[in-house]
Amino acid sequence: MTTTRRPVRPSRPARAAALVGRLRPALYALVVALVLADLGAEVADLGDGRGLSGRVLLAAAGLALAAEALRAYLTRAVHRGPEPAAVEVAPPVTGRWSALNSPADKVPSHGVRAYGQAYAIDVVREPEPPREPRPAFGWWPPVRRNRDFPAFGEPVLAVADATVVRVRDGRRDHLTRSSYPALLPFFVEASFRDLAGFGALVGNHLVLDLGDGTYALYAHLKRGSVTVREGERVRTGQVVARVGNTGNSTEPHLHFQLMDAADPCTARGVPFAWRGVGVPRNEETFTV
Repeated sequence: MTTTRRPVRPSRPARAAALVGRLRPALYALVVALVLADLGAEVADLGDGRGLSGRVLLAAAGLALAAEALRAYLTRAVHRGPEPAAVEVAPPVTGRWSALNSPADKVPSHGVRAYGQAYAIDVVREPEPPREPRPAFGWWPPVRRNRDFPAFGEPVLAVADATVVRVRDGRRDHLTRSSYPALLPFFVEASFRDLAGFGALVGNHLVLDLGDGTYALYAHLKRGSVTVREGERVRTGQVVARVGNTGNSTEPHLHFQLMDAADPCTARGVPFAWRGVGVPRNEETFTV
Protein backbone atom coordinates (compact mmCIF):
# COMPACT_ATOMS: atom_id res chain seq x y z
CA MET A 1 0.00 0.00 0.00
CA THR A 2 1.24 3.47 -0.76
CA THR A 3 -0.79 5.46 1.78
CA THR A 4 -0.26 5.14 5.53
CA ARG A 5 -3.28 5.58 7.76
CA ARG A 6 -3.42 5.66 11.53
CA PRO A 7 -5.82 3.21 13.20
CA VAL A 8 -9.10 4.97 13.96
CA ARG A 9 -11.16 4.22 17.06
CA PRO A 10 -14.87 4.38 16.20
CA SER A 11 -16.41 7.66 17.33
CA ARG A 12 -19.29 7.87 19.79
CA PRO A 13 -21.81 8.55 16.99
CA ALA A 14 -20.46 5.52 15.11
CA ARG A 15 -20.82 3.27 18.14
CA ALA A 16 -24.29 4.65 18.84
CA ALA A 17 -25.37 4.15 15.22
CA ALA A 18 -24.10 0.58 15.34
CA LEU A 19 -26.04 -0.10 18.54
CA VAL A 20 -29.25 1.32 17.09
CA GLY A 21 -28.68 -0.67 13.92
CA ARG A 22 -28.35 -3.89 15.92
CA LEU A 23 -31.56 -3.09 17.82
CA ARG A 24 -33.58 -2.47 14.64
CA PRO A 25 -34.46 -6.13 13.95
CA ALA A 26 -35.77 -6.57 17.49
CA LEU A 27 -37.81 -3.37 17.33
CA TYR A 28 -39.44 -4.28 14.03
CA ALA A 29 -40.01 -7.83 15.23
CA LEU A 30 -41.81 -6.37 18.27
CA VAL A 31 -44.06 -4.26 16.05
CA VAL A 32 -44.91 -7.25 13.85
CA ALA A 33 -45.57 -9.44 16.88
CA LEU A 34 -47.90 -6.86 18.41
CA VAL A 35 -49.80 -6.40 15.15
CA LEU A 36 -50.18 -10.18 14.72
CA ALA A 37 -51.35 -10.53 18.33
CA ASP A 38 -53.95 -7.82 17.77
CA LEU A 39 -55.11 -9.42 14.52
CA GLY A 40 -55.31 -12.76 16.27
CA ALA A 41 -57.58 -11.26 18.91
CA GLU A 42 -59.80 -9.79 16.17
CA VAL A 43 -60.00 -13.09 14.28
CA ALA A 44 -60.89 -14.91 17.49
CA ASP A 45 -63.55 -12.24 18.04
CA LEU A 46 -62.74 -12.04 21.70
CA GLY A 47 -64.72 -8.87 22.14
CA ASP A 48 -63.77 -8.71 25.78
CA GLY A 49 -61.10 -6.05 25.74
CA ARG A 50 -58.21 -8.48 25.51
CA GLY A 51 -57.08 -7.06 22.18
CA LEU A 52 -54.24 -4.55 22.14
CA SER A 53 -55.16 -0.89 22.28
CA GLY A 54 -54.33 1.41 19.40
CA ARG A 55 -52.03 3.35 21.71
CA VAL A 56 -49.82 0.30 22.26
CA LEU A 57 -49.50 -0.32 18.52
CA LEU A 58 -48.81 3.35 17.79
CA ALA A 59 -46.21 3.50 20.56
CA ALA A 60 -44.39 0.42 19.20
CA ALA A 61 -44.47 1.74 15.65
CA GLY A 62 -43.33 5.17 16.85
CA LEU A 63 -40.40 3.62 18.70
CA ALA A 64 -39.27 1.77 15.58
CA LEU A 65 -39.57 4.92 13.43
CA ALA A 66 -37.73 7.00 16.04
CA ALA A 67 -34.90 4.45 16.03
CA GLU A 68 -34.79 4.70 12.23
CA ALA A 69 -34.56 8.50 12.36
CA LEU A 70 -31.89 8.39 15.08
CA ARG A 71 -29.84 5.90 13.09
CA ALA A 72 -30.01 8.12 9.98
CA TYR A 73 -28.93 11.17 12.02
CA LEU A 74 -26.04 9.32 13.64
CA THR A 75 -24.91 7.88 10.30
CA ARG A 76 -24.71 11.40 8.84
CA ALA A 77 -22.72 12.52 11.88
CA VAL A 78 -20.25 9.67 11.42
CA HIS A 79 -19.50 10.66 7.84
CA ARG A 80 -18.96 14.37 8.36
CA GLY A 81 -15.49 15.74 7.75
CA PRO A 82 -12.89 15.57 4.98
CA GLU A 83 -12.78 12.61 2.62
CA PRO A 84 -10.01 10.13 3.45
CA ALA A 85 -7.06 9.58 1.11
CA ALA A 86 -7.16 6.69 -1.37
CA VAL A 87 -5.25 3.50 -0.58
CA GLU A 88 -3.61 1.49 -3.36
CA VAL A 89 -4.00 -2.28 -3.12
CA ALA A 90 -3.72 -5.25 -5.46
CA PRO A 91 -6.85 -6.30 -7.40
CA PRO A 92 -9.02 -8.91 -5.62
CA VAL A 93 -9.64 -10.91 -8.83
CA THR A 94 -7.83 -12.08 -11.96
CA GLY A 95 -9.10 -12.39 -15.51
CA ARG A 96 -11.62 -10.31 -17.45
CA TRP A 97 -14.23 -8.41 -15.41
CA SER A 98 -16.55 -5.42 -15.63
CA ALA A 99 -17.49 -2.91 -12.92
CA LEU A 100 -20.90 -1.94 -11.55
CA ASN A 101 -21.85 0.64 -8.92
CA SER A 102 -18.40 2.18 -9.15
CA PRO A 103 -17.14 5.07 -6.99
CA ALA A 104 -15.45 6.38 -10.14
CA ASP A 105 -18.92 7.52 -11.24
CA LYS A 106 -20.52 8.64 -7.98
CA VAL A 107 -19.97 8.67 -4.22
CA PRO A 108 -21.54 7.05 -2.32
CA SER A 109 -21.35 4.40 -5.01
CA HIS A 110 -24.24 2.31 -3.65
CA GLY A 111 -26.41 5.28 -2.70
CA VAL A 112 -25.60 5.17 1.03
CA ARG A 113 -22.56 5.57 3.27
CA ALA A 114 -23.74 3.11 5.91
CA TYR A 115 -21.67 0.00 6.59
CA GLY A 116 -18.50 1.66 5.27
CA GLN A 117 -19.60 1.28 1.64
CA ALA A 118 -19.22 4.86 0.37
CA TYR A 119 -16.46 3.76 -2.05
CA ALA A 120 -17.55 0.15 -2.60
CA ILE A 121 -17.55 -1.47 -6.03
CA ASP A 122 -19.22 -4.53 -7.58
CA VAL A 123 -17.49 -6.59 -10.27
CA VAL A 124 -18.87 -9.34 -12.53
CA ARG A 125 -16.85 -11.84 -14.54
CA GLU A 126 -16.86 -11.49 -18.32
CA PRO A 127 -16.07 -14.59 -20.40
CA GLU A 128 -12.97 -14.54 -22.55
CA PRO A 129 -13.82 -14.26 -26.28
CA PRO A 130 -15.05 -16.14 -28.22
CA ARG A 131 -17.15 -17.64 -25.43
CA GLU A 132 -20.76 -16.55 -25.06
CA PRO A 133 -21.25 -13.41 -22.93
CA ARG A 134 -22.72 -13.73 -19.47
CA PRO A 135 -26.56 -13.94 -19.41
CA ALA A 136 -28.15 -10.55 -20.02
CA PHE A 137 -30.77 -8.92 -17.83
CA GLY A 138 -34.16 -9.47 -19.46
CA TRP A 139 -37.66 -10.91 -19.20
CA TRP A 140 -37.01 -14.63 -19.35
CA PRO A 141 -36.17 -16.79 -17.54
CA PRO A 142 -37.18 -15.08 -14.26
CA VAL A 143 -34.34 -16.80 -12.36
CA ARG A 144 -31.23 -18.71 -13.39
CA ARG A 145 -28.82 -21.13 -11.81
CA ASN A 146 -25.64 -19.60 -10.45
CA ARG A 147 -23.43 -21.78 -12.62
CA ASP A 148 -24.86 -20.03 -15.69
CA PHE A 149 -22.77 -16.99 -14.69
CA PRO A 150 -18.99 -17.06 -15.19
CA ALA A 151 -18.29 -15.24 -11.91
CA PHE A 152 -19.68 -18.05 -9.77
CA GLY A 153 -16.87 -19.93 -8.06
CA GLU A 154 -14.11 -17.62 -9.32
CA PRO A 155 -11.22 -17.19 -6.86
CA VAL A 156 -11.09 -14.11 -4.63
CA LEU A 157 -7.62 -12.84 -3.69
CA ALA A 158 -6.08 -11.02 -0.75
CA VAL A 159 -5.33 -7.45 -1.87
CA ALA A 160 -2.38 -7.06 0.54
CA ASP A 161 -0.46 -8.88 3.23
CA ALA A 162 -3.08 -8.91 5.96
CA THR A 163 -4.70 -10.55 8.99
CA VAL A 164 -8.13 -12.15 8.77
CA VAL A 165 -10.39 -10.51 11.36
CA ARG A 166 -13.89 -11.64 10.34
CA VAL A 167 -15.29 -14.68 8.52
CA ARG A 168 -18.95 -15.51 7.84
CA ASP A 169 -19.44 -18.51 5.55
CA GLY A 170 -22.74 -20.28 6.29
CA ARG A 171 -25.41 -18.63 4.12
CA ARG A 172 -26.72 -20.47 1.08
CA ASP A 173 -26.25 -19.28 -2.51
CA HIS A 174 -29.71 -18.39 -3.85
CA LEU A 175 -30.96 -18.35 -7.43
CA THR A 176 -30.29 -15.20 -9.45
CA ARG A 177 -32.68 -12.23 -9.58
CA SER A 178 -31.39 -10.81 -12.86
CA SER A 179 -34.69 -10.32 -14.70
CA TYR A 180 -37.57 -7.84 -14.80
CA PRO A 181 -40.09 -10.30 -13.27
CA ALA A 182 -37.72 -10.88 -10.34
CA LEU A 183 -37.18 -7.18 -9.55
CA LEU A 184 -40.24 -6.65 -7.35
CA PRO A 185 -39.61 -9.77 -5.24
CA PHE A 186 -35.95 -8.76 -5.03
CA PHE A 187 -36.74 -5.29 -3.64
CA VAL A 188 -39.22 -6.73 -1.14
CA GLU A 189 -36.60 -9.25 -0.08
CA ALA A 190 -33.99 -6.49 0.14
CA SER A 191 -36.21 -4.51 2.53
CA PHE A 192 -36.43 -7.48 4.88
CA ARG A 193 -32.69 -8.06 4.58
CA ASP A 194 -32.05 -4.43 5.54
CA LEU A 195 -34.22 -4.81 8.63
CA ALA A 196 -32.41 -8.04 9.52
CA GLY A 197 -29.08 -6.22 9.56
CA PHE A 198 -25.70 -6.10 7.88
CA GLY A 199 -25.10 -9.86 7.74
CA ALA A 200 -28.29 -10.48 5.78
CA LEU A 201 -27.28 -7.81 3.24
CA VAL A 202 -23.72 -8.90 2.51
CA GLY A 203 -24.25 -12.65 2.89
CA ASN A 204 -21.07 -14.64 3.33
CA HIS A 205 -18.21 -12.22 3.80
CA LEU A 206 -14.62 -11.76 4.86
CA VAL A 207 -12.78 -8.82 6.45
CA LEU A 208 -8.99 -8.40 6.26
CA ASP A 209 -6.94 -6.04 8.41
CA LEU A 210 -4.44 -4.51 5.98
CA GLY A 211 -2.69 -2.51 8.69
CA ASP A 212 -2.46 1.25 9.27
CA GLY A 213 -6.17 1.46 10.05
CA THR A 214 -7.43 0.06 6.73
CA TYR A 215 -9.69 -2.96 6.32
CA ALA A 216 -10.93 -4.77 3.21
CA LEU A 217 -14.40 -6.30 3.00
CA TYR A 218 -15.34 -8.99 0.45
CA ALA A 219 -19.09 -9.76 0.24
CA HIS A 220 -21.57 -12.23 -1.36
CA LEU A 221 -19.06 -15.09 -1.17
CA LYS A 222 -19.89 -18.67 -2.09
CA ARG A 223 -20.97 -20.82 0.84
CA GLY A 224 -18.18 -23.00 2.15
CA SER A 225 -15.54 -21.36 -0.05
CA VAL A 226 -13.61 -19.32 2.53
CA THR A 227 -10.18 -20.92 2.88
CA VAL A 228 -8.88 -18.89 5.85
CA ARG A 229 -9.72 -18.49 9.53
CA GLU A 230 -9.95 -15.49 11.83
CA GLY A 231 -6.50 -14.56 13.11
CA GLU A 232 -4.69 -16.12 10.14
CA ARG A 233 -2.09 -14.16 8.19
CA VAL A 234 -2.48 -14.03 4.40
CA ARG A 235 -0.21 -12.88 1.59
CA THR A 236 -0.99 -10.62 -1.36
CA GLY A 237 -2.60 -12.65 -4.13
CA GLN A 238 -3.49 -15.60 -1.92
CA VAL A 239 -6.88 -17.21 -2.65
CA VAL A 240 -9.09 -16.50 0.38
CA ALA A 241 -12.57 -17.42 -0.95
CA ARG A 242 -14.67 -17.75 -4.10
CA VAL A 243 -17.33 -15.56 -5.68
CA GLY A 244 -20.89 -16.50 -4.77
CA ASN A 245 -24.45 -15.21 -4.75
CA THR A 246 -25.40 -14.77 -1.12
CA GLY A 247 -27.15 -11.90 0.64
CA ASN A 248 -28.58 -8.93 -1.25
CA SER A 249 -27.39 -9.97 -4.70
CA THR A 250 -29.05 -10.30 -8.11
CA GLU A 251 -26.33 -12.45 -9.68
CA PRO A 252 -22.93 -13.92 -8.74
CA HIS A 253 -20.50 -11.05 -8.25
CA LEU A 254 -17.92 -9.68 -5.84
CA HIS A 255 -18.63 -6.64 -3.68
CA PHE A 256 -15.37 -5.07 -2.50
CA GLN A 257 -14.69 -2.08 -0.27
CA LEU A 258 -12.08 -0.53 1.99
CA MET A 259 -13.05 0.95 5.36
CA ASP A 260 -11.44 2.36 8.51
CA ALA A 261 -12.73 -0.19 11.05
CA ALA A 262 -13.13 -3.95 11.25
CA ASP A 263 -16.84 -3.66 12.10
CA PRO A 264 -18.76 -2.34 9.06
CA CYS A 265 -21.47 -1.04 11.40
CA THR A 266 -19.06 1.59 12.79
CA ALA A 267 -16.78 2.07 9.76
CA ARG A 268 -16.32 4.90 7.31
CA GLY A 269 -15.56 4.06 3.71
CA VAL A 270 -12.01 4.51 2.39
CA PRO A 271 -11.28 5.14 -1.33
CA PHE A 272 -9.25 2.47 -3.11
CA ALA A 273 -7.19 2.13 -6.27
CA TRP A 274 -6.28 -1.27 -7.71
CA ARG A 275 -2.65 -1.51 -8.70
CA GLY A 276 -2.35 -1.60 -12.50
CA VAL A 277 -6.09 -1.00 -12.93
CA GLY A 278 -7.08 2.09 -10.94
CA VAL A 279 -10.81 2.44 -10.29
CA PRO A 280 -12.84 1.12 -13.25
CA ARG A 281 -15.95 3.04 -14.20
CA ASN A 282 -19.45 1.61 -14.46
CA GLU A 283 -19.65 -1.05 -17.20
CA GLU A 284 -15.95 -0.65 -17.93
CA THR A 285 -14.30 -3.98 -18.74
CA PHE A 286 -10.82 -4.55 -17.34
CA THR A 287 -8.36 -7.42 -17.33
CA VAL A 288 -6.00 -8.37 -14.51
